[in-house]
Amino acid sequence: MLAASLLAPTAEAGPTWKLRFSDAFNTPVAKGRFTDCGHNVDTPKVYCGGLTGSTRTNWWAYPKGWPDTATQRSYPVGGVYDPASTVWVSGGQMHIRMWRGPSGPVHSAAVVPKKLMGQRYGRYEERFRVSKVAVGYKSAHLLWPDVNQTCPDCEIDFPESEWTEDIHAFTHPKGGGKQDAFDTNRSWGAWRTSVIEWRPGEVKYFLDGRLIGRSTRGIPDKPMSWIIQNEAALNGDRAAPNSSAQMDIAYVKGWTWN
Repeated sequence: MLAASLLAPTAEAGPTWKLRFSDAFNTPVAKGRFTDCGHNVDTPKVYCGGLTGSTRTNWWAYPKGWPDTATQRSYPVGGVYDPASTVWVSGGQMHIRMWRGPSGPVHSAAVVPKKLMGQRYGRYEERFRVSKVAVGYKSAHLLWPDVNQTCPDCEIDFPESEWTEDIHAFTHPKGGGKQDAFDTNRSWGAWRTSVIEWRPGEVKYFLDGRLIGRSTRGIPDKPMSWIIQNEAALNGDRAAPNSSAQMDIAYVKGWTWN
């Protein structure tokens, strides 16, 4: 359990933001409960049937069997989402342990705070670490448009990269073109606090209270959802057979543009 001082936000939320959702993971959820997640997909009523209470109200996960990015791109080792075997909550943290068996795909995980779905602009904060680093695993925690056609090529990624590399941020401009890329020069293995601030005409990225990048070109202007996506690596070596890697998240918070 983290000391209270470590759970404090590192970037002040000013008067333009209104807190909409926060979760410090005080309600335990056993591994195996993130099941039956195919209900009402792509609507505000999406849910996982295996969850109960506040967790069912607040969280959704990509259903079992959905392909991750590496699989969609036909990489030699891709992943499939499998929240029942990869996600649980204990000790005041959400744990995400991805793994690969003797053969076959990586078992990936993408979790979604339901109350932060479909926002037009927002502030998104999380405190995380990768407590077990291994080759072949990555994160792309991102904002993705609810309707792709209304905001073609829109994507905001932070934190992103393979867990064996530095943490990066990327802004994909509306309508295509070269992305903005920012390197934090910080690793995944220590506790970090990331913040995305998305407002009209601007995106800012903060890590541990430090501004690490700002984009003003082609900023998305349609509703997007925050997806805490973790998957098989796209760069570098593949996940080895019988390997695993784990991320822990101490809290998440989300604000609307007031």
